[in-house]
Amino acid sequence: MDSNKLVKNIEADLVYIDPPYNSRQYCDTYHFLENIARWDKPEVKGISRKMNRNTLKSLYCTNKATETFEDLISNIKSKYILLSYNNTSNKGDCRSNAKIADNDIIRILKNRGKVKVFSRDHKLFNTGKSNIKDNVERLFLCECYDFDEMVQSPINYTGGKFKLLSQILPHMPENINTFVDLFCGGCNVGININSENIIFNDINSKLINLYKTFKKLDKKDIFFAIESIINKYSLSLTKDKGYQFYNCNSTVGLASYNKDKFEKLKNDFNLLKDYDDNYYMMLFVLIVYSFNNQMRFNKSNEYNMPVGKRDFNKNIINKLDLFIDKIKNKNTIFISNDFRNFDLNILEKEDFLYMDPPYLLGLASYNENNSWTEKDESDLLDFINTVNNKKIKFALSNVIRNKSMKNDILIKWVEKYNYKLIKLKYNYSNSNYQRKEKNSITEEVLIVNY
Repeated sequence: MDSNKLVKNIEADLVYIDPPYNSRQYCDTYHFLENIARWDKPEVKGISRKMNRNTLKSLYCTNKATETFEDLISNIKSKYILLSYNNTSNKGDCRSNAKIADNDIIRILKNRGKVKVFSRDHKLFNTGKSNIKDNVERLFLCECYDFDEMVQSPINYTGGKFKLLSQILPHMPENINTFVDLFCGGCNVGININSENIIFNDINSKLINLYKTFKKLDKKDIFFAIESIINKYSLSLTKDKGYQFYNCNSTVGLASYNKDKFEKLKNDFNLLKDYDDNYYMMLFVLIVYSFNNQMRFNKSNEYNMPVGKRDFNKNIINKLDLFIDKIKNKNTIFISNDFRNFDLNILEKEDFLYMDPPYLLGLASYNENNSWTEKDESDLLDFINTVNNKKIKFALSNVIRNKSMKNDILIKWVEKYNYKLIKLKYNYSNSNYQRKEKNSITEEVLIVNY
């Protein structure tokens, strides 16, 4: 079975990988022995009586080796990954050279955890004419970060970074006193940071006040309020009654049953005048039952998302439960300011500023009306320069290329101030927008000053 497919269906304590190193296909050598062992009798053709081995060819022996390796590593579910790979690099002829460069191996493995390299001299067996010396066999040991312990936000905020945490967190400093999540959105990054203090800021005051409500109320009262609203409006609750009770199924979802009830809840919510605890509990129920669990208000300050296909199920209950525990057990502060008004004087050298602003290239719904302008982008970059001048470490998530567009403002800024640009593997498969150009290029990056 193809190893890249296999790892998507298994979990292990340790996964050992020994892929082909160079362009010489293993199947060209071993197919004869395998056919004897299996007693396969494939059709043979030509004077040389050869079988068709195209289906046995490995991508690890081609120019797609690095891409294939990255896909493999990103899908492994294991405590440890152990890779065997030698250092032939460019020492031999083109067929003997390693297909995956050392810097790519280290980069890809570091996206999953802490990496150690063990090496030992090894006499190379070489069928070609290359005179390769100083050959070393290496074992790359990756101790994977335990993302089962990571908390995912109950708010499915567009552009959320939960799926990129395995790539972002390894680049964070180990000792942080106060962590500032300046454009916190769903809080996926800040909530999973090991820091003494965490400041969550977002310009969306309703979002921040919802988090404040979660932090203020007892957890049991939060869940009671949510289920009371669900029952009041007769919304579905499949965790108790299943899909069949509502004449629905998990594939099509629950929109047909919930639509009129959801509209009643939405209309009542939009009539509320007091922004009290009940307001924010109703807001959360609306988010849960909305399309893609998204939150959106129109210019008249009315909630205007359509009904979605899911409800208050076990998955979102678990997310909310863990999220509430985190914000209560940690020293968390929630504030709502424009980033330009954030007081940098409260920060010291041991503190850290993380920024995930709306993207100028307009990837997501939070910038679908171009609410984030070139002026905002320039103001943010000036703000970050001030952060850097204060000797405060920062990390900026952004995109430098999307389809045919480039963020020239950002690219020139990085080059001018010599900040470090780290490329990430882009993936927002659960986003609420659909990409029509599946093969279009998107370059997601993390920019740091350390």
